[in-house]
This record gives sequence, structure tokens and C-alpha cells, in this order.
Amino acid sequence: MSAAGNGQLSRGGDDPWGLVPDEAATARTLLDGSGRITHWNDGARQLLGHTEAQMLGRPATELLADPTTAVSGDQLPLRWRGSVDLRHRDGRRLTVRLLAHRLQQHDGHPDGWLLVSALSGTERTKEDGQLPRPAFVYAPNALALYDSDIRLRRANHAMEEVIGLTEDEARGLRLSEIGGKPQSIELEEQLRQVMESGRSRDVRTRLRSGGESHEHAWLGRIAPVWDAEGELVAVALSAVDITGEDRAQARLQLVNDASRRIGSTLEIGRTAQELVDVCVPRLADFGSVDLLATPHSHGDAPPSLENGVLTLHRAAHRSTRAGTPEALVETGQVWDHAVASSPVRAVFSGEPVLLHKDDPAFHVWAEQEPMRARHARELGVHSVLSVPLLARGVTLGVVQFLRYRRADPFAPDDVLVALEIAARAAVCLDNAQRFTRERETALALQRSLLPQRLPQCSAVEVASRYLAAAGRSGVGGDWFDVIPLSGARVGLIVGDVVGHGVQASATMGRLRTAVRTLADVDLPPDELLTHLDDLVLRLSEETGGEETAGDIGATCLYAVYDPVTGGCTVTRAGHPPPVLIDPKTGRVTTMELPAGPPLGLGGLPFESVEFSLPEGSVLALFTDGLVERRDQGMDQGYRRLHEAVAAPAPSLDAQCGAVVEALLPDGAPDDDVALLMARTRVLDAAHVATWEIPDDPASCGAARKDVDRQLSRWGLQEAAFTTELVVTELIANAIRHASGPIRLRLILDRTLIIEVSDTSSTAPHLRRATAFDEGGRGLMLVAQLAERWGARHSADGKTIWAELQLPNTYAEFDGSIVR
Repeated sequence: MSAAGNGQLSRGGDDPWGLVPDEAATARTLLDGSGRITHWNDGARQLLGHTEAQMLGRPATELLADPTTAVSGDQLPLRWRGSVDLRHRDGRRLTVRLLAHRLQQHDGHPDGWLLVSALSGTERTKEDGQLPRPAFVYAPNALALYDSDIRLRRANHAMEEVIGLTEDEARGLRLSEIGGKPQSIELEEQLRQVMESGRSRDVRTRLRSGGESHEHAWLGRIAPVWDAEGELVAVALSAVDITGEDRAQARLQLVNDASRRIGSTLEIGRTAQELVDVCVPRLADFGSVDLLATPHSHGDAPPSLENGVLTLHRAAHRSTRAGTPEALVETGQVWDHAVASSPVRAVFSGEPVLLHKDDPAFHVWAEQEPMRARHARELGVHSVLSVPLLARGVTLGVVQFLRYRRADPFAPDDVLVALEIAARAAVCLDNAQRFTRERETALALQRSLLPQRLPQCSAVEVASRYLAAAGRSGVGGDWFDVIPLSGARVGLIVGDVVGHGVQASATMGRLRTAVRTLADVDLPPDELLTHLDDLVLRLSEETGGEETAGDIGATCLYAVYDPVTGGCTVTRAGHPPPVLIDPKTGRVTTMELPAGPPLGLGGLPFESVEFSLPEGSVLALFTDGLVERRDQGMDQGYRRLHEAVAAPAPSLDAQCGAVVEALLPDGAPDDDVALLMARTRVLDAAHVATWEIPDDPASCGAARKDVDRQLSRWGLQEAAFTTELVVTELIANAIRHASGPIRLRLILDRTLIIEVSDTSSTAPHLRRATAFDEGGRGLMLVAQLAERWGARHSADGKTIWAELQLPNTYAEFDGSIVR
């Protein structure tokens, strides 16, 4: 076995410290964790006479002249030096100066040892004395001189302190053999390159000094050395300990990275996880974030304690060890902290709490939880830092850091860094909590404003889906609605308000209410959008300086479908056009409509287009979040939509869900998504009866007879009396106040619909007749008898309509009238 470049042991006979042909100048061997020999170089063969084949796998204690003097490797420091009596193969007793380096456990690999002993080059040479001894020996910087074979010749007092060896003990050894670490191998290679090139270079490295348990940062200068004849004979190494500057730079970089990485989203859990991800392992070996259920404002009474404990919610944690064994609870769980624990003290005081293993409070903290005490002992936790999360005068929770792999405890500078990072993270967490509360409010508002249940209509079968935007954008102002209209018609609308948050949801609710109000007066689609455009302009003016007019705007698409004629009139205001599925061929097309201006611009016209839809056609109305994303354009989104709606499905609702899943497989859209799908139906011609009524008061009697016969054919004799009264009043009103042809139409749907059309544009209205008035009671009678009534205008006049409830002997309409 041999030590790999990262300190691991790997099977094989190669020597990782043999950067050049060995020359047998150093006896070198490797031991595994049990003390058996895994590598034996040629220098070791020359020293003790044994070959590699003879020694591999044998215990190193067999080489001792007196095996009883062997000691366990666990009793030795990280690096040991001294003289050892060994037994040569021929039986001779040799006293050998030995340097031993522990190869520490790494990634589950066992400990091992590197043993080296210089065989030659230990004597002083003439070149060693060429440098002025006082200037060299007492120089403040660590200085060393290496010969052309990169073996140490000279080391001043400062360098002796760095390497932990005297000049005599290290002479003749290579840097990799002196240091025994992967960084020593890399630094030795730098020395060799300077020796070969003759050009100086600066290097930075991290090495333990004199066998210490923690590393130092070093800035080294490697320079070639020429003799009087100009021949390159050695390289000089000068080293300066820059650990303080390196740690300061690392802390500054950590704070900078924290400000850049923490708060990338407005999700509480993600923000908390980013905090511990930044700090572990750069600041601590374990980090956790625990939040209060209710943030605590400074100056208020302390958070309530039940049974002497404070309940905190674990938001995130991270460890340098797989499986996070330090965590006593899982993310998302709540757990109780005793009032004397360091997290609670940090929350109550608003100040960081630092505990070291020698502090009595440390043992109190550990012993509060038996599992925590066991973990602390097993892991060797020696330093705990609890820092409150404070933002805008409110304590949100606490972040706790542990150290056990790193030998150095938390220093005052580490506490300052932790405070700075926690302060920045707390602001991000506060923003996330505020956003979450606003998002929940907006979602609740939006859900209350969206239709809770779509109305049942004979004209269409409908299905819908709504998905709120994820991430920073928050809840938007997308909406949809299905509005029953007179004459068994239905209005389908989908809209999208500009912006996000509560303001957008509130604006959406106002627009949806306005649409329903305008639809109730049966405005044509283009006229309805014109009135809606005026409303958006007024809303923009009402916002004053809080928002510009461009910030309150909307897009909208409104369609009116008539199941009697199969006609569909569609108008859009800057909204994506719907798609249509042909019921016979299954072909999917995007309906060609004039784009129309978005709502809120004002002064621009809207155009309507009328289509004739066969029964069973499927209309898909949606907002742009369904087909447009950051990583795809609108055209690509429409292609995917066409493929999704063309796929067969057992029901319209299943098809609606499949479309959303196909276009948004992760379920987290960048923008709000509203989808409304409607399958058209056509009323049977037998359910519609129409008569032309002469402009003569005597025609009322004939109309009553025609209505009575039609109701008999439909089996609605029970409704004859009420129906005849309403028909008489509506026809008489048309004859009295209008001129020209009059048309009567009965429609049998979920209700019995009565329509009387004339050429007058004057709409009737209810009024209270006095005792001596001769008229004014007809519409009052109609309003009392009908479920609802109203008037709608057309290009050639108006239509007065009334809906009567069907007798209880009839079931709801499901495409046909049944007993």
C-alpha cells in the first residue's frame, strides 16, 4: 500500500513520495493502521538488508532490536522523531534516527504511518557554510536551502520552528519527507520546477507547523541560488506565516458569499437552508436554523413558555457528516428547548451565546437531552455558538453552530462573522415570512373571488383549473368565469390582471364583478369589453401616485355561445386566442381573432368574430402562463398545447387536468395559470318554438292558444296558466310601446324561457303604479311570476325575456327533457 496524494492509503508498491528516482538516499516505509508494512523502498533495503518482497505485510515491530519496547501508534503524536534501535538482517543492532508522520483517517480510510530516515547527505558540506551564518540563522523569516536533489541542506531557527525539527535532524530529507503531507509533495514539486527553470516563484499553501494539530497559511518565495561561477547549485525557500490575513480574507469572503447566496428566493425553508449551506463547513461542522412560531418583537413580553420550555420549528440543518447525525429532529418538526439552553438564551437576550467544552454551561446544554449528550461525546463537540436571528426589531429564531472536526474553537472574530451573516439572513427570512403572509392573504382573497363552483348550463359542459405562481412573483390576477345568459346562452371569460399580490387579486375581483354586471344586461362582447376598458382606466386614475396607469391593466377574452343556433361570438383584448377541437376529426386549431388592445389603454375599438360550432366542439380558454415560460416562446407553447388537448381523455375534467400536467409537469408555474375548457351542446329543435305576432291587440288571445298547445306537447300543462299570463303581458307591452313585427319564442331548457322581441330600442323598467294609474302593473306581475327577467338589445331592436321554473315533476335538463 502507498499514501495517495490526498493522504489515503492505496494498494500497490509505488511510492508517492518518490517524485524522482529514489537514489536510495532515504530509507522510507509505510505502515497501515495495524502497523503492518505496506511499502518498502530501496533505501530501507540498504539500511536493514530486507527486500520489499520479504517485508510487505509483516508487522513493523519485528524490526525492533527489542520488540518489548514497542508502543501503540495511538500513544504517539501526529509526528514523532527520535532514535530507534533496529535489527539488521544479518543480526547487527543499528541505532537509526527516525521521523514518523501519522497519515490521519480520511473519508473512511484507516490511519497509517510514514517512516523516513536519511541515509546520506546528513553531513555538512563546504557549500553549507557559504552563507553568512548570523544573517541566515537569525533572519526573522523562515529560511531553508535545498540542494540540486531537493534535499534540505540548511534551515534557520525560524524554519526549525516551522518544521518542528532541527537542522541536523532534517538535513538530507526531502520536503515531502519532512512534512509527510500531500501539500508537502506539491511544495516539493514547486522547488523542483524552480531548480529546473532557474526562475523564482511565489507560492501559497496550508501546512501544520511543527506537528501542531491545526494548519497555518504560508506565503512562500522560492528562488534559485548560483555559486561564484554562475552555476545553479540550490534553491532557497523563504516562508511567511499569513494565517491571520488568510483567516480574515476567508471570513470576508464568507460574508460576501452569504450576501450573494442567501435570499435567492422568498421561500422560508429555502432561505434557511441557504444560510446553513453557506456556513457549513466553512464556519462550522454543523448548523441549524430554528424559528419561533410567532416572531418576538423587542420590548414585548418574552415568548410564552409552557412547562418551562420554548417550542421552536426546525427550518433547516446541514452537517459535514452524511446523514446529519447531530440533528435531534428532522426538518419541519417542532421541538422543545429548556429555558437554560443556549438557543433560548440567545432568543431572550438578543445576543450570541458561545459555549466551550470547559464551560459549565456547555455541560448543562449537552445534558438537557440524553441523545444530545451522547452525540456530543461521540462526535467530540467542543464548541457551540447560538446566534439570534434579528430583523427590523423582531426576533425570528436562532441559528446554532457546532464544531467538532475542526480543532480550533469559535474565536471572537468567528462570532462577529456569524452575527453579520445571521443579520443578513434574518432580513431575508423576514422578507420571506412577509411574502408568505401576503401570498397566503392574496391566495385566500383570490380563491374567494374566483367561482367556487361553476354553474350548470345546458349550453356547455365546463371544466377548469387554476394554479398560483411559484417563487418571487407571488399570486397574480388571473381569473375565469362562466356566466349564464338569457335565452339559454352562456358567457365564457378568461382574464389576466397585470402584476401580482393582493393589489392584483383585488383588481381581478373588481373586474370579475364588473363583467358579471355588464353581462347581466346582455351587452354584446365587444361593447362589454369597451365598458371594461373604461373601468380599468378609472381604476388607474384612482391609484394616484402609488402606481402608474400602465401598472393597472389587464387582458381579457370573452365568448358568448348560443346553444339554440350553435353560434359563438368571441372578442379579445390583448389576450392569447383560444384553441378549438373539432368533434368529428379531432383537429386542433387556434381561433383567428383580432388581437384587440389590452384593457386600460382607452380609445381603441374591440372587434367581435362569430363562429358556427358543431355540437361537441371543445373550446380551451386560458391565460398566457399556460403557454409561455422563460425557457419557451408562445409558439412552442401553443404547439405543446395542441398536442395535449388532442390526446383522448375519459372526461372533460380529466382532459383539463391532463393538459395542465402536460404543459406544467413540475406543477410550479412562473406565472399564474387559468384554464377553462367548454364542450358545446346544441338544443334539440323540438325544444324551441317561435311565432310571429301581428301588431294587433287581438293577437294576444291567439298567442295564448299557441302557447297552450306547445306546452301540452311538452307535457307542461301545469305551467300553462303562469306562462299565458307572462306571454300576454309581454306581447301587450310590445304592441303598446313598439311598432313593426313582434316575435314570440319559447325555449324549454332547465327553465321555461319566454322571449318577446320587437323593433323598439326603449327598454322597459319596473315602477310602482298608484291606485289610479291605468298601467304600469304588467312588468311588476312578470317579475313576481318569473325566476328572473330582463331585456337585451340587438341591432334591430330589443328582446324582453323571462324564465319560469319548471314543475317539480321534471328532472334537470341533461341534453333532453325527461319525466
